[in-house]
Amino acid sequence: MKKERPDNIVFSEEQGYNASILPYGTNLGAPMIKMDDVVSWKSRGISTVNKEFENKFIELKQQYQKLMEEYEWNELVYNSKFSFEPVIGEIYHLYRSTDGTNILSLIGPNEWNKEHIGTFRLNSDKKWIVLNQNEF
Repeated sequence: MKKERPDNIVFSEEQGYNASILPYGTNLGAPMIKMDDVVSWKSRGISTVNKEFENKFIELKQQYQKLMEEYEWNELVYNSKFSFEPVIGEIYHLYRSTDGTNILSLIGPNEWNKEHIGTFRLNSDKKWIVLNQNEF
């Protein structure tokens, strides 16, 4: 037959009365042990991280779109007709001729009666920087 003990007595068959060696309070006056609400912490963390990922994705998408636009302009200029070697830092103008070909020229849009596509500057990386563009 088991010997009855009061509820606030901590007893173990191996160690006997071991309340003094436990890492938590065992008497009625000890602070209450309660589980932290980690669900709300996780929820806030997930929301914050998802917002950060979304912002980073939007930023990368904008950078990609800008890069593709720069690529398309550079491809357009490099595939145009010109019979000179462009100088780094100079301003050039891209035109569409009557036969549909693109022509790169030093002549400004107000000095020539051709359809002006855009104004560009060649940088030191041999990349064409768009200074002014017309919708076409």
